[in-house]
Amino acid sequence: MRALLQRVTHASVTVENEIISQIGPGLLILVCAMPQDTEATADALALKISKLRLFKDEMGKMNLSLAQTGGSALVVSQFTLAADTKRGTRPGFSYAAKPDHARALYEHVANALTNLNIPTKTGIFGADMSVTLTNDGPVTIWLDTESP
Repeated sequence: MRALLQRVTHASVTVENEIISQIGPGLLILVCAMPQDTEATADALALKISKLRLFKDEMGKMNLSLAQTGGSALVVSQFTLAADTKRGTRPGFSYAAKPDHARALYEHVANALTNLNIPTKTGIFGADMSVTLTNDGPVTIWLDTESP
């Protein structure tokens, strides 16, 4: 799985001019499932996200996790993280999981974060969404469960 984490002071998702989800301080998490991913992959990704020390401690050092700060997660499906840009100028998306598989794993990540006591909100899988955020830092982290 792939995820792009952005530490935020605020983030929201709008669909058809209506805010459907929003969080205060925490992480905006863009998630992409790949064909070989499983529920175990989704669990491992959620656990990693919950433990990453991306938030400042009292000394201003990035030393606290999302779980430690009580921050929230806003999880948004983002198949374009699987873009193949090796040939030409139009990206291909054949590396992304098929929609049914991707939806199940996206939902599994969100549920796993909730089960790890992270207040979690989501976008709408497959919807045309407008995502608004205020990046804090800015801090943006790329995770790929296939990376060493």
